[in-house]
Amino acid sequence: MSEQRDDPRGLDLDRFAAWFATSVPGATDGPLEAHLIAGGKSNLTYRVGDGSRTWILRRPPLGHVLATAHDMAREHRVMTALRDTAVPVPTTYALCDDVDVLGAPFYVMEDVAGVPYRTAEELAVLGPARTRTIATRLVDTLATLHEVDPVEVGLADFGRPEGFLTRQVGRWRKQLDASHSRDLPAAIELHRLLEADVPEQSAPGIVHGDFRLDNVLTDAEDHPAAVIDWEMATLGDPLTDLALMVLYQRLGDLTPGNAVADASSAPGFLTESEILERYAGRSDRDLSRFGFYLGLGAIKLAANLEGLHYRHLHGQTVVPGFEEIGDAVHPLLDAGLTALKEHF
Repeated sequence: MSEQRDDPRGLDLDRFAAWFATSVPGATDGPLEAHLIAGGKSNLTYRVGDGSRTWILRRPPLGHVLATAHDMAREHRVMTALRDTAVPVPTTYALCDDVDVLGAPFYVMEDVAGVPYRTAEELAVLGPARTRTIATRLVDTLATLHEVDPVEVGLADFGRPEGFLTRQVGRWRKQLDASHSRDLPAAIELHRLLEADVPEQSAPGIVHGDFRLDNVLTDAEDHPAAVIDWEMATLGDPLTDLALMVLYQRLGDLTPGNAVADASSAPGFLTESEILERYAGRSDRDLSRFGFYLGLGAIKLAANLEGLHYRHLHGQTVVPGFEEIGDAVHPLLDAGLTALKEHF
């Protein structure tokens, strides 16, 4: 009986099953089981199965949600658009914008076999050679994404590339303010310096918005099987993706043992200079102002972590791991201020 079933928080299986049976190709009207996939700290990701097959369901987080974030339709659209390109993405099956079903829009996609490597410990088991291969292919996948012509895949109106960097500077300051629970003077100073010296943008392209190793499922042969978590995707300056990936690598060093992934510290992982050289070999984008992009990435990542910290303080998170996430914000903002002085 449904009243005896322990549905995961945020997913009413009875309501979902009625929609699922008539909306997803290959779905049956049999009983379903689901569980929240551990590690999700933003949009909620569930694995749903009927006993013989599984699917992935994505919906926004519960409670406090930052403006413009967690847009299920955009996330579904960009993966659907990329399915015939060299960028590996899951197959998308259906989007539901009827909030009466689960209380928020959601979509269902393919359950791709692969590992979202997050920690150095996970990679250390593979050895330095395999780790280096995985890291190299990660950078190559990012470069491949940035080579895709948005117009050719039907994403010409997916964002506004003109003035992208200027808007990003303002946006992430506003997002920080929207999750205010404490004073962050370094954020005010970082925003001031970024706003005063926005460089000329590189050629527009598809921006993932949160590209890192644990947002890529890696298969048993160490190939990227699927890039996931497209909730921040847009059209803009792709160098913001590269900077954020490098910033995650620095943050792992700044906050060892914290809630931030530290996969990049595993033996064999590409160094920061090797990442930039590998990317530069696949792209003609100018990296001479990369310090700005790192500073911008710092305020963006700080806004996202502060949003998670805010939701944790208000009891609106559904998985463990948030207790110390706010501790990473201060060193991150300091690192952003330092990065502005760097030249490449």
